[in-house]
Amino acid sequence: MTYESALGPRAGVLGEEGVIDAWQTLGEPERAGLRELLAADRVAELEVEVEAGRGPDPVSGAALLPPIPDPEKIICIGLNYHAHAAEAGLDPPSAPTIFGKYRNALAAPAATVRLPANSEKIDYEAEIAFVIGQPAKDVMAGEALERVAGYMLLNDLSARDLQFATPQWMPGKVFDGSAPCGPALVTPEEAGPHDRIELRLELNGETMQEASSSDLIFGIPELVEALSELMTLAPGDIVATGTPSGVGGAREPRVWLGDGDEIVISSPTLGRLETRCARD
Repeated sequence: MTYESALGPRAGVLGEEGVIDAWQTLGEPERAGLRELLAADRVAELEVEVEAGRGPDPVSGAALLPPIPDPEKIICIGLNYHAHAAEAGLDPPSAPTIFGKYRNALAAPAATVRLPANSEKIDYEAEIAFVIGQPAKDVMAGEALERVAGYMLLNDLSARDLQFATPQWMPGKVFDGSAPCGPALVTPEEAGPHDRIELRLELNGETMQEASSSDLIFGIPELVEALSELMTLAPGDIVATGTPSGVGGAREPRVWLGDGDEIVISSPTLGRLETRCARD
């Protein structure tokens, strides 16, 4: 994960007693970022050092930032759960539906996101995101999981009125804070099988979405294969795999986010991501 320190954002390991600085543990305190740690392929080494107790004392109460605060790319997949495509009245797509977000969209765990003034139809979308660990170009599905560094929760907040105002969805996907994520990057070993990750979204205490990655139309290996045919995936790239059924825009009556709303996305293996909404 990434935490805020007196020296700025730094990569860390989240434990029960607090955050252990990753690069200090590896004996290179002049280095800082998690994306750099992934690119250097040092995660396994870091795990050994932490388990041996050779890191610095944990920092308690550290403010968490988006796990990857500086990705090269944030790639999102639309209509990728069978049940969500059905609630939208659409046939499952024959190829992944791809759009993007930018770094300004990232928001930290427990962040308050200010809803855009030019939209009255802001929706929630609970998602499982994976992060690329090693460069991937033209990678076959059978080898794809070797390029995945880990998984985290992500909320693809969407301004539906802006999203559907044009044939392209991105106008409704890119407002500041529209991608809360975290709380930490969970390694594949701890996350469990990629096709059995569970998630749930609660809005003000009421369950609105609940699903498993077993319902994905295009699973994580297939997404890595498809995306790496289109572009080179770089360490730290975030891929949000799509949202299950239960979004506010598909309900009757519609459910739109407003001032003071609290969203909690949780997973037995990926943790808990809390977000509060506000309007000026």
